[in-house]
Amino acid sequence: MDLSSMNPKDVRLMIRNGELTGPTAGMCPGYAQGNLVVLPKELAYDFLLFTQRNPKSCPLLEVSDTGSRCFFESAPGSDIARDIPLYRVYQDGILIGEYPEAVNFWREDFVSFLIGCSFSFEADLLDAGIPVRHIQEDKNVPMYRTNIPCTPAGVFHGNMVVSMRPLPHRLVPKAVQITGEMPKVHGAPIHIGDPSAIGIRDIAQPDFGEAVTIYPGEVPVFWPCGVTPQNVLMDSKPSFAITHAPGHMFITDIKNINLKY
Repeated sequence: MDLSSMNPKDVRLMIRNGELTGPTAGMCPGYAQGNLVVLPKELAYDFLLFTQRNPKSCPLLEVSDTGSRCFFESAPGSDIARDIPLYRVYQDGILIGEYPEAVNFWREDFVSFLIGCSFSFEADLLDAGIPVRHIQEDKNVPMYRTNIPCTPAGVFHGNMVVSMRPLPHRLVPKAVQITGEMPKVHGAPIHIGDPSAIGIRDIAQPDFGEAVTIYPGEVPVFWPCGVTPQNVLMDSKPSFAITHAPGHMFITDIKNINLKY
Protein backbone atom coordinates (compact mmCIF):
# COMPACT_ATOMS: atom_id res chain seq x y z
CA MET A 1 0.00 0.00 0.00
CA ASP A 2 1.30 3.45 -0.97
CA LEU A 3 1.07 5.66 2.10
CA SER A 4 3.00 8.55 0.59
CA SER A 5 -0.11 10.47 -0.44
CA MET A 6 -2.17 9.78 2.69
CA ASN A 7 -2.49 12.32 5.49
CA PRO A 8 -1.31 11.42 9.01
CA LYS A 9 -4.82 11.34 10.49
CA ASP A 10 -5.90 8.60 8.06
CA VAL A 11 -2.72 6.61 8.67
CA ARG A 12 -3.20 6.88 12.45
CA LEU A 13 -6.74 5.57 12.00
CA MET A 14 -5.41 2.58 10.04
CA ILE A 15 -2.93 1.91 12.84
CA ARG A 16 -5.71 2.26 15.42
CA ASN A 17 -7.80 -0.28 13.51
CA GLY A 18 -4.93 -2.77 13.30
CA GLU A 19 -4.47 -2.39 9.54
CA LEU A 20 -0.84 -1.22 9.85
CA THR A 21 1.36 -3.04 12.33
CA GLY A 22 4.98 -2.62 11.24
CA PRO A 23 7.66 0.07 11.53
CA THR A 24 6.62 3.52 10.33
CA ALA A 25 9.77 4.57 8.45
CA GLY A 26 8.79 6.10 5.11
CA MET A 27 5.15 6.68 6.08
CA CYS A 28 3.65 10.15 5.53
CA PRO A 29 6.85 11.74 4.20
CA GLY A 30 7.00 15.40 5.05
CA TYR A 31 5.32 14.93 8.42
CA ALA A 32 7.10 14.57 11.76
CA GLN A 33 7.10 11.29 13.63
CA GLY A 34 7.64 10.98 17.36
CA ASN A 35 8.83 8.68 20.13
CA LEU A 36 6.54 8.03 23.09
CA VAL A 37 7.25 7.89 26.81
CA VAL A 38 4.35 7.56 29.29
CA LEU A 39 5.05 7.84 33.02
CA PRO A 40 3.13 8.32 36.27
CA LYS A 41 2.70 11.99 37.17
CA GLU A 42 5.01 11.63 40.18
CA LEU A 43 7.92 11.01 37.76
CA ALA A 44 6.88 13.50 35.08
CA TYR A 45 8.89 16.47 36.36
CA ASP A 46 12.10 14.46 36.59
CA PHE A 47 11.64 13.22 33.03
CA LEU A 48 10.76 16.69 31.74
CA LEU A 49 14.01 17.93 33.27
CA PHE A 50 15.84 14.99 31.68
CA THR A 51 14.59 16.00 28.22
CA GLN A 52 15.69 19.59 28.78
CA ARG A 53 19.18 18.49 29.80
CA ASN A 54 19.48 16.06 26.87
CA PRO A 55 17.91 17.87 23.89
CA LYS A 56 19.82 15.99 21.19
CA SER A 57 18.64 12.54 22.21
CA CYS A 58 15.29 13.70 23.69
CA PRO A 59 14.03 16.73 21.72
CA LEU A 60 10.62 17.38 23.25
CA LEU A 61 7.71 18.07 20.88
CA GLU A 62 4.74 17.95 23.29
CA VAL A 63 3.65 16.93 26.80
CA SER A 64 0.08 15.75 27.40
CA ASP A 65 -2.28 16.81 30.13
CA THR A 66 -2.37 14.38 33.05
CA GLY A 67 -4.54 11.40 32.16
CA SER A 68 -5.14 12.57 28.59
CA ARG A 69 -4.78 10.16 25.69
CA CYS A 70 -4.43 12.92 23.10
CA PHE A 71 -1.55 15.07 21.86
CA PHE A 72 -3.79 18.07 21.18
CA GLU A 73 -1.19 20.27 19.48
CA SER A 74 0.70 17.69 17.43
CA ALA A 75 -2.25 15.49 16.43
CA PRO A 76 -5.77 16.70 17.30
CA GLY A 77 -8.15 13.78 17.74
CA SER A 78 -5.34 11.30 18.33
CA ASP A 79 -5.38 8.44 20.81
CA ILE A 80 -1.99 7.99 22.43
CA ALA A 81 -2.92 4.49 23.62
CA ARG A 82 -3.94 3.18 20.18
CA ASP A 83 -2.27 5.20 17.41
CA ILE A 84 1.14 3.52 17.51
CA PRO A 85 1.62 0.13 15.79
CA LEU A 86 3.40 -1.51 18.74
CA TYR A 87 3.92 -0.52 22.38
CA ARG A 88 6.33 -1.64 25.07
CA VAL A 89 5.46 -1.83 28.76
CA TYR A 90 8.10 -1.65 31.50
CA GLN A 91 7.72 -2.46 35.18
CA ASP A 92 10.59 -1.57 37.52
CA GLY A 93 12.78 -1.15 34.45
CA ILE A 94 12.02 -4.61 33.08
CA LEU A 95 10.30 -5.04 29.72
CA ILE A 96 7.20 -7.12 30.47
CA GLY A 97 5.83 -7.26 26.93
CA GLU A 98 4.94 -5.70 23.59
CA TYR A 99 1.32 -4.92 22.74
CA PRO A 100 -0.65 -3.60 19.73
CA GLU A 101 -2.35 -1.05 22.00
CA ALA A 102 -1.93 0.30 25.53
CA VAL A 103 -5.57 0.87 26.52
CA ASN A 104 -5.63 -1.88 29.13
CA PHE A 105 -2.64 -0.36 30.92
CA TRP A 106 -3.87 3.23 30.93
CA ARG A 107 -4.17 5.16 34.21
CA GLU A 108 -5.57 8.57 35.06
CA ASP A 109 -2.23 9.70 36.53
CA PHE A 110 -0.24 9.16 33.32
CA VAL A 111 1.64 11.96 31.58
CA SER A 112 2.76 11.37 27.99
CA PHE A 113 5.84 12.80 26.32
CA LEU A 114 6.26 13.08 22.54
CA ILE A 115 9.92 13.17 21.52
CA GLY A 116 11.22 14.02 18.05
CA CYS A 117 12.29 11.16 15.76
CA SER A 118 14.99 10.95 13.11
CA PHE A 119 12.47 9.37 10.70
CA SER A 120 11.27 12.96 10.27
CA PHE A 121 14.38 14.10 8.40
CA GLU A 122 14.56 11.10 6.10
CA ALA A 123 12.24 12.63 3.49
CA ASP A 124 14.64 15.59 3.21
CA LEU A 125 17.60 13.22 2.83
CA LEU A 126 15.82 11.30 0.08
CA ASP A 127 14.82 14.53 -1.69
CA ALA A 128 18.51 15.50 -1.71
CA GLY A 129 19.50 12.20 -3.33
CA ILE A 130 20.92 10.73 -0.12
CA PRO A 131 20.11 7.01 0.30
CA VAL A 132 18.31 5.78 3.40
CA ARG A 133 19.31 2.14 3.53
CA HIS A 134 16.67 0.75 5.91
CA ILE A 135 13.93 2.18 3.69
CA GLN A 136 15.62 0.72 0.60
CA GLU A 137 15.81 -2.69 2.27
CA ASP A 138 12.38 -2.46 3.94
CA LYS A 139 13.87 -2.92 7.41
CA ASN A 140 13.63 -1.28 10.80
CA VAL A 141 16.42 1.24 11.32
CA PRO A 142 19.45 -0.19 13.20
CA MET A 143 19.89 1.29 16.69
CA TYR A 144 22.72 0.81 19.16
CA ARG A 145 23.47 1.44 22.82
CA THR A 146 26.57 3.60 23.27
CA ASN A 147 29.04 4.64 25.95
CA ILE A 148 27.90 8.28 25.63
CA PRO A 149 26.41 9.31 29.01
CA CYS A 150 23.27 11.41 29.21
CA THR A 151 23.08 14.21 31.76
CA PRO A 152 21.14 12.80 34.75
CA ALA A 153 17.97 14.44 36.08
CA GLY A 154 16.18 13.31 39.23
CA VAL A 155 15.78 9.53 39.12
CA PHE A 156 16.68 9.27 35.42
CA HIS A 157 20.16 8.35 34.17
CA GLY A 158 21.76 6.22 31.47
CA ASN A 159 23.58 6.27 28.13
CA MET A 160 22.52 7.48 24.71
CA VAL A 161 21.12 5.24 21.98
CA VAL A 162 21.96 6.08 18.36
CA SER A 163 20.45 5.23 14.99
CA MET A 164 22.75 4.47 12.07
CA ARG A 165 22.52 5.17 8.35
CA PRO A 166 25.44 4.21 6.08
CA LEU A 167 26.31 6.91 3.54
CA PRO A 168 28.83 7.37 0.75
CA HIS A 169 31.68 9.55 2.01
CA ARG A 170 30.91 12.33 -0.48
CA LEU A 171 27.33 12.69 0.80
CA VAL A 172 28.14 12.94 4.50
CA PRO A 173 28.60 16.75 4.53
CA LYS A 174 25.24 17.24 2.82
CA ALA A 175 23.52 14.89 5.29
CA VAL A 176 25.09 16.77 8.21
CA GLN A 177 23.86 20.08 6.80
CA ILE A 178 20.31 18.86 6.16
CA THR A 179 19.81 17.19 9.51
CA GLY A 180 21.59 19.94 11.41
CA GLU A 181 18.76 22.27 10.40
CA MET A 182 16.26 20.07 12.29
CA PRO A 183 17.28 20.06 15.98
CA LYS A 184 13.75 19.14 17.12
CA VAL A 185 14.20 15.72 15.48
CA HIS A 186 17.76 15.07 16.79
CA GLY A 187 19.65 17.37 14.45
CA ALA A 188 23.14 16.63 13.15
CA PRO A 189 24.94 13.31 13.70
CA ILE A 190 26.61 12.65 17.05
CA HIS A 191 29.36 10.47 15.50
CA ILE A 192 30.71 9.50 12.08
CA GLY A 193 32.91 6.48 11.44
CA ASP A 194 34.44 3.95 13.85
CA PRO A 195 31.59 2.38 15.87
CA SER A 196 33.92 1.19 18.62
CA ALA A 197 34.73 4.81 19.52
CA ILE A 198 31.22 5.15 20.97
CA GLY A 199 31.08 1.69 22.52
CA ILE A 200 29.47 -0.31 19.70
CA ARG A 201 31.17 -3.71 19.55
CA ASP A 202 29.53 -5.17 16.43
CA ILE A 203 27.75 -2.97 13.92
CA ALA A 204 26.18 -6.09 12.39
CA GLN A 205 24.34 -6.77 15.66
CA PRO A 206 22.09 -3.78 16.51
CA ASP A 207 20.58 -3.61 20.00
CA PHE A 208 17.28 -2.52 18.43
CA GLY A 209 15.99 -2.72 14.86
CA GLU A 210 17.71 -4.64 12.08
CA ALA A 211 21.15 -4.65 10.50
CA VAL A 212 21.46 -3.07 7.05
CA THR A 213 24.01 -3.41 4.27
CA ILE A 214 27.08 -1.17 4.36
CA TYR A 215 28.68 -1.06 0.93
CA PRO A 216 32.36 -0.40 0.12
CA GLY A 217 33.00 3.33 0.05
CA GLU A 218 30.33 4.01 2.69
CA VAL A 219 30.75 5.21 6.26
CA PRO A 220 28.36 4.58 9.17
CA VAL A 221 26.76 7.80 10.39
CA PHE A 222 25.17 7.87 13.84
CA TRP A 223 22.39 10.16 15.05
CA PRO A 224 21.03 10.54 18.60
CA CYS A 225 17.95 8.34 18.90
CA GLY A 226 14.61 8.63 20.68
CA VAL A 227 15.01 5.09 21.97
CA THR A 228 17.44 6.62 24.47
CA PRO A 229 14.62 6.95 27.07
CA GLN A 230 14.02 3.19 26.90
CA ASN A 231 17.66 2.55 27.69
CA VAL A 232 17.35 5.08 30.51
CA LEU A 233 14.19 3.39 31.83
CA MET A 234 16.03 0.07 32.04
CA ASP A 235 18.86 1.72 33.99
CA SER A 236 16.69 3.96 36.20
CA LYS A 237 13.94 1.39 36.90
CA PRO A 238 10.84 3.57 37.40
CA SER A 239 7.84 1.68 38.78
CA PHE A 240 5.94 1.74 35.47
CA ALA A 241 6.32 3.12 31.95
CA ILE A 242 4.88 2.74 28.48
CA THR A 243 6.84 3.49 25.29
CA HIS A 244 6.62 2.82 21.58
CA ALA A 245 8.44 -0.26 20.30
CA PRO A 246 11.62 0.87 18.49
CA GLY A 247 10.83 1.93 14.93
CA HIS A 248 7.06 2.00 15.54
CA MET A 249 6.40 5.71 15.87
CA PHE A 250 3.58 8.17 16.49
CA ILE A 251 2.87 10.06 13.26
CA THR A 252 1.95 13.70 13.86
CA ASP A 253 0.19 16.38 11.82
CA ILE A 254 3.29 18.61 12.10
CA LYS A 255 5.04 19.42 8.83
CA ASN A 256 8.77 18.74 8.98
CA ILE A 257 9.47 22.18 7.55
CA ASN A 258 8.02 23.67 10.74
CA LEU A 259 10.67 21.87 12.79
CA LYS A 260 13.58 23.55 11.05
CA TYR A 261 15.49 26.54 12.35
